[in-house]
Amino acid sequence: MAVIPFPKPIEPPANTFRYPNVAQRTVVMGKTGSGKTQFGAWLLSESPFNKQPYIIMDYKRDALLGATDRIREIGLNEIPKHPGLYIVRPLPEIDDSNVENWLWKIWKRGKTGLYFDETYMLPNDGRSTALRALYTQGRSLHIPIIALTQRPAWVSRFVFSEAEYYSYFHFNDSEDIKTARRWFPSGLVEERLPKYYSVWYDQDADNAFVLSPVPDSDTILDHIDYRLGARRVTL
Repeated sequence: MAVIPFPKPIEPPANTFRYPNVAQRTVVMGKTGSGKTQFGAWLLSESPFNKQPYIIMDYKRDALLGATDRIREIGLNEIPKHPGLYIVRPLPEIDDSNVENWLWKIWKRGKTGLYFDETYMLPNDGRSTALRALYTQGRSLHIPIIALTQRPAWVSRFVFSEAEYYSYFHFNDSEDIKTARRWFPSGLVEERLPKYYSVWYDQDADNAFVLSPVPDSDTILDHIDYRLGARRVTL
């Protein structure tokens, strides 16, 4: 399987690489330090937030996406109506009921992108049904999702079964590797990749690629700022 360079800003996709659209779901898997956060931020920087709002659910107070002053912070009592990038910062477990209610409001409104920086922190205890509804019905509601996880073994099965795109970096944990293998064609996650390289699988087109590392943080932030017309703060 050939390695292709990741597409550069404002250029056509390389080969037949396709970005997710406003109705598709992506899951990005990898251990801490593997490059998944950088990759997720790059995907977000190319997302169609010029057509509808995209909201980052930031459980871990990510420094990269916190370094631009035009990603507007909102609370769990607010659903943005206008295109752009927004960020909400719930407290794990403490805000679970509020997160559940907020996700139901997203489901009701539709036409809103979601970015989960650490998916296993979302309410998912058997009584939480909003996440399941977003994944099983979100395509028709135009609710695209980019879900990042360092522990796929702890994440709802719907995050994987309803995704159209899968990204795999590297794991040490055998249970996480086992979970990842279920969603990729046989043998695709067996090879050890160079640092920050990843496997990308486009399920609808049945295309797989090994992608070289995405651009650095400054390039990602510059691209977000270019698209938002913003001045950013320094990391």
